[in-house]
Amino acid sequence: MTIQVVLADDEILARQRLRLLLREQADCEVVGECATAAETIELVRTAHPDLVFLDVRMPDMDGFDVVDALSAEKGFTMPCIVFTTAYDQYAVRAFEVHAVDYLLKPFAPERLWRTLQRIRERGGAETGEAEERGGIRYASRIVFKSKGRIVFLPVPEIRWIGAEENYVRISTADETHLLRETMAHLEKRLDPHFFLRVHRSSIVNLQHVKEVRMESDGDTAVILLNGEKVPMSRSYRARMQRLLHS
Repeated sequence: MTIQVVLADDEILARQRLRLLLREQADCEVVGECATAAETIELVRTAHPDLVFLDVRMPDMDGFDVVDALSAEKGFTMPCIVFTTAYDQYAVRAFEVHAVDYLLKPFAPERLWRTLQRIRERGGAETGEAEERGGIRYASRIVFKSKGRIVFLPVPEIRWIGAEENYVRISTADETHLLRETMAHLEKRLDPHFFLRVHRSSIVNLQHVKEVRMESDGDTAVILLNGEKVPMSRSYRARMQRLLHS
């Protein structure tokens, strides 16, 4: 399979370097280059590439405006987006719009090869950082900043999520992460086939649930495979029962 590529960057030398690197990949074909966001939108609409290397900062609009404009078109199949930039502060936002990767300039050829290999393994234009079910795209990993680093957390590793005032705490097997996020927004990003709200302050990953238990005081708790106990409120109990009997 040939991966058709568009290069979108206002720096001529940046496009030239990327074009030369891609020549070393037999299955990659550069079908066009753009220096502005408007040119990029028009070319992608016309050429329908599999992959766009997209600079974040462009003269007329930024790379996120390009993604928004293309995503708004009904029936349009989005290509894989790989952001290329010299600035690291846009990384979290990039993955929130389901970018496949985020390359910090200047990047080594080996870093580019890893990106291309990921695209090949995931099947080209149908990749990205979201999984689609019933026409709705759900996150396949959560990207956030934590203690000076950018964390790429695969969604299946999440065991449960708890609300803490204006934050949410995500628990995995090895650690927890505190994010400034709302439960309602995070819940919308997670596939309901695997993640269930069991309390206004907690969401569980059903793949890590062992049982639902009635406590001696009449309360209900969700017991995870590792023995952790997550309280379940009465208002959410019916949702679990419907799920178990579906």
